[in-house]
Amino acid sequence: MNNLNYGIIGNCQSAALISEKGSIDWCCLPIFDSASVFAKLLDDKKGGSLSFIITDDYSISQEYLWQTNILSTTYDNGIDAFQVIDFMPRYQQEDGSYYTPPDIIRFIRLLKGRPQFSVQYDPRLEYASSKVFTTIEEEYIHSQTKDGKYDSLFLYSDLNYSDIVNQQTITLTGNAYLLVSYHEKLSPQSLDRCYLKFQRTKTYWMDWSEKTTRYPIYQNEIVRSALTLKVLSYEKSGAVLAAATTSLPETIGEVRNWDYRFCWIRDASMVIKVIADLGHPLSARKFLQFVINTIPDKDEKIQIMYGINGERDLTESFLDHLDGYQNSQPVRIGNAAYIQKQNDIYGILMEVIYRQFVEFETTLENREELWTIIKGITKIVEQHWQEPDKGIWELRTEDRHFTFSKLLCWVAMDRAIKVGEILGRNEL
Repeated sequence: MNNLNYGIIGNCQSAALISEKGSIDWCCLPIFDSASVFAKLLDDKKGGSLSFIITDDYSISQEYLWQTNILSTTYDNGIDAFQVIDFMPRYQQEDGSYYTPPDIIRFIRLLKGRPQFSVQYDPRLEYASSKVFTTIEEEYIHSQTKDGKYDSLFLYSDLNYSDIVNQQTITLTGNAYLLVSYHEKLSPQSLDRCYLKFQRTKTYWMDWSEKTTRYPIYQNEIVRSALTLKVLSYEKSGAVLAAATTSLPETIGEVRNWDYRFCWIRDASMVIKVIADLGHPLSARKFLQFVINTIPDKDEKIQIMYGINGERDLTESFLDHLDGYQNSQPVRIGNAAYIQKQNDIYGILMEVIYRQFVEFETTLENREELWTIIKGITKIVEQHWQEPDKGIWELRTEDRHFTFSKLLCWVAMDRAIKVGEILGRNEL
């Protein structure tokens, strides 16, 4: 996979992958697990993308803005140069809520000369399953499906709309912007408004990074990893995604291509443990609230994974019209592993709950809800720990006995006993 050099931008509602040449090759809107609007990552011809077409004399360099999830791509031919700053808005509003619209903003900054490029705007909605019709309206460029499931997308810009749609050469004489939105904007869009959103989003990410625990070595790498983990957390529910993508193969040409846009209890628990250790306990509290909301009943079977809004049915289907990454089919949406039994999930989840009791404040209501979940988990472990399961590798074959699963069942019981001691409860 020598061409998976992608940067990620996001706002804890959705995310986009941008190639080293500045092409948006993957994005699902309005949220992480929605249908894709750009999917060139999974099909070069049919997937769709948003990119800048330049001549061969331009060199391209790319980097994240310092301690942010904002990506900068610079195009320079020695005489002419411009910079594209990509981000999805995220910042706190006066009422304390976060502004996180399903938008991608591409702030185009003139650096020198009179650079020329054309814009290749090619949205392919609903996983490129339907033909898309694009029209120029007074305030925006409107793309919509006319057959199959209806969907639409809006593009706002201060560049000439006809030049964009017809891929005409554009000479940049000042700063400009492109704004892709899932929703029609009710307020006029402008360069100044986009620049303000850029500054506010940059401030948010830099403030978040500043709160991250400092280490004497590898600090830059740790912060970058933490920022990536943060951007894969879903603000609305507290769920943590395994990845922003689907169907990237484990091996080129093979069939182990899974949809990872879901919340695995085990993986998310590990992520939350790390994020909390790095100085962000709020993420742990939000995730545990997701667990509480997802498992409301005492006899509720705990699945290994859920949709990011707590969905239980993650039925898997194939998108046969897409060629797949480097022709690696099938392309899947949904994940059949949700029905699997993996006994290791209980220990890792219990470790997160235990740490919540030890290190962070919990309300009386929250403590009681978590204690109910703990007792439910101990009953499940007591009844099933000696049984085979699918294991951490999620094998789609027969169940087996895995040492890791047995060990994590012990961890579950050990942490339950320790929480009981904290609460003064001797019986589970």
